[in-house]
Amino acid sequence: MSQEPAGSAPAPATGRRPGLKERIVRRYRLLPLRSRLAVLTAVAVAVAVAASAAACWVVTRDRLTEQVDETLKRQGVAAEYVQDLAGRCNSPVPGNVQLRLPTPYTVQIVMSDGSVCTWWEKTRIPAETSDVDVAQGRSGEALHTTRAADGTEMRVITRPYRGPLIDASGHQVAVSIATPMDPVTQPLNQLALILLIVTGVGVLGAATAGLWVARAGLRPVDRLTEAVEHVARTEDLTIRIPVDGEDEIARLSRSFNSMTAALASSRDLQQQLIADAGHELRTPLTSLRTNIDLLVRSEQSGRQLPAEDKQALLSSVKAQMGELAALIGDLQELSRTPETGPGGAGSVPVVALHDIVDSALRRARLRGPTLDITAELDPWYVRAEPAALERAVVNLLDNAVKFSPEGGAVEVALRKGELRVRDHGPGIPEEELPHVFERFWRSPSARSLPGSGLGLSIVARTAYQAGGTVELRAAASGGAEAVLNLPGAATPPPDLPEE
Repeated sequence: MSQEPAGSAPAPATGRRPGLKERIVRRYRLLPLRSRLAVLTAVAVAVAVAASAAACWVVTRDRLTEQVDETLKRQGVAAEYVQDLAGRCNSPVPGNVQLRLPTPYTVQIVMSDGSVCTWWEKTRIPAETSDVDVAQGRSGEALHTTRAADGTEMRVITRPYRGPLIDASGHQVAVSIATPMDPVTQPLNQLALILLIVTGVGVLGAATAGLWVARAGLRPVDRLTEAVEHVARTEDLTIRIPVDGEDEIARLSRSFNSMTAALASSRDLQQQLIADAGHELRTPLTSLRTNIDLLVRSEQSGRQLPAEDKQALLSSVKAQMGELAALIGDLQELSRTPETGPGGAGSVPVVALHDIVDSALRRARLRGPTLDITAELDPWYVRAEPAALERAVVNLLDNAVKFSPEGGAVEVALRKGELRVRDHGPGIPEEELPHVFERFWRSPSARSLPGSGLGLSIVARTAYQAGGTVELRAAASGGAEAVLNLPGAATPPPDLPEE
């Protein structure tokens, strides 16, 4: 079995090594947001300035080249010069040429085989294919840029020679006139240097401006970040961010303020619910503990309570246990019902409200056997949770049964989605009506009656969830009347399953 020598490097991890592009992207993502904005601004300006500079350089080059071409096209060559050049181009000594072109120009004869005849003072310019095509008569003119034998960049125009001059193969020759490209390349080089300097200064200025703009633009985000960190650190939901303007940052700040306000309200409601629940639970538990203590002491001391007192204590314990169970059930119902608006999340079925009211009426008649409970129910179909809706209707009927006198009457009617429950009890004072749907609120006159103070709160929550309303008001001829309105239809939808 082979062993690695001491000091050897560990084996590389499996997987390919990230490329340059991936490493750049990874490092860019690690930069702060301000730096990223500055880099993006600098890159955008660099691309824009580079594109503008390139376009400027190309346009300038084309215009200068056009000027050189126009000068070459206007330049003519005397026939005597061409004849003398053809007769003397192979001579080692210069001839006595009477007609000469200006010094910047180079004139040479192009043969049909591609050879050229150049004046001895000038550097030879190799003929290109386009020049040979002109000499062979296949083209009327050739205009191009090439390099002379010494490397000088030249602009060349080649035209057929119309005089009596042919080469060794009997073809008409062509004449090329060339001029150096220095009048073009030198200004272009200077322009390129200027554009490069301007581009660099522009990119540097753009990066600086981008960093400054990012700092100024992200200052509200910094305040928002500090507020969020403060809330996360201290759980202080009273903090608010100053809002100025109507931009995206202002909208974000308003959303944050609304969120913290909603969270603070939710926490206050939760604390209030816990406090109210503790207060309501304390009363039956205290009474229950007192009664159980009496029973235990009676058993421990051997002094038996009278049968009537013992039976009363046991009945009280049973009633308190029932009240405690009802209170816990109401709390569970409130905890299961989400604080969402009408048509909340999830699929809500369509149920027959008249059937639910009829089922709740049967339970109410069992709880109030001495009461005359009448009902007129028209068909009505609503979209709601069946169990929650039945619990709400039962609570309305229980409330009417509880406050109705012995032998009294309760009138129930359902017409066009409006459920009315009317009792003939003592009624509710006008000043107490705004509080009847609050959690754990109970009328001072009803403190001695069983109940948790959550029944009507559950009704209001269920009505709100179903998109409806509920109202409790004093009846015209005494008593109270509860009115529950739920949106729906008198006919069932086609997809409603038959019972």
